[in-house]
Amino acid sequence: MTPNGHQPEPSGEDVLVQRAKAGDAAAFSELVNRYNRRIFRLTKHITQNQEDAEDVLQEVFLKAYTHLGGFEGNSKFYTWLVRIAVNESLMKLRKRKTDKEISLDEPVETGEDEVVREIAVWEGTPEMKYSQTELRGILDEAIASLEPIYRTVFTLRDVDDLSTEETASALGLSIPAVKSRLLRARLQLREKLTRVFKRKGEDLFAYL
Repeated sequence: MTPNGHQPEPSGEDVLVQRAKAGDAAAFSELVNRYNRRIFRLTKHITQNQEDAEDVLQEVFLKAYTHLGGFEGNSKFYTWLVRIAVNESLMKLRKRKTDKEISLDEPVETGEDEVVREIAVWEGTPEMKYSQTELRGILDEAIASLEPIYRTVFTLRDVDDLSTEETASALGLSIPAVKSRLLRARLQLREKLTRVFKRKGEDLFAYL
C-alpha cells in the first residue's frame, strides 16, 4: 500500500510473470532471457561441469514453466528460480555420486576457529604478478574447490549480490545458517588464496 492509499503498480517482472501464468509464451521467454545467464552461472558454479550445467539450466526453466501456477509471488521470481536451480544442481551432483553427502539442511557450525588462517609472507602484490583476468581465474578456481554447500551460498551472496534474506529464502535456510556458511566460505577462500599469492596482510579481494 502506498502512502496515498493506492495499491502499488506491479513491476515489469510482475507483469511478465502474470502474463506468463496466463499462458503468454512470449512473456515467459522474456523471463528466460532475463535470467538465463545468471542461472547458468549458478548451476555451473555448483556442478563444476559445462554439460551438467547446461542440462540443469534446461530442467530449471522446464520446471519453472510447468509449475508456474504454483508461484505465488511471495518472493522475487529470480529467488524462486534460484531455489529450483540449486535443487536441480544438487540432484545432478548426487547422480554423479561425486559428493555423497550434500544437503542444504545439514547443520553447520560457524567454526571460525576451525579454519586455518595462515598468512604467508608474500613478495610483491598480485597486481604486479597477474593480470585482472588471471586474478579472476585464480579466484574462480578457489571458489570451485569449496564444498557445494559453501560454494552455493558464496555464489549467491558475493557473486550474484543477493541479500542474506534472499539467499536464505532461495535455499530454504535460516539467516544464521546462511551467515555461518558464508563465513566458512570466505575464510576457506582466504586461506586458499594466501597460499597462492604468498603475501602478507593485504586482502586479495581488494584487487577484484
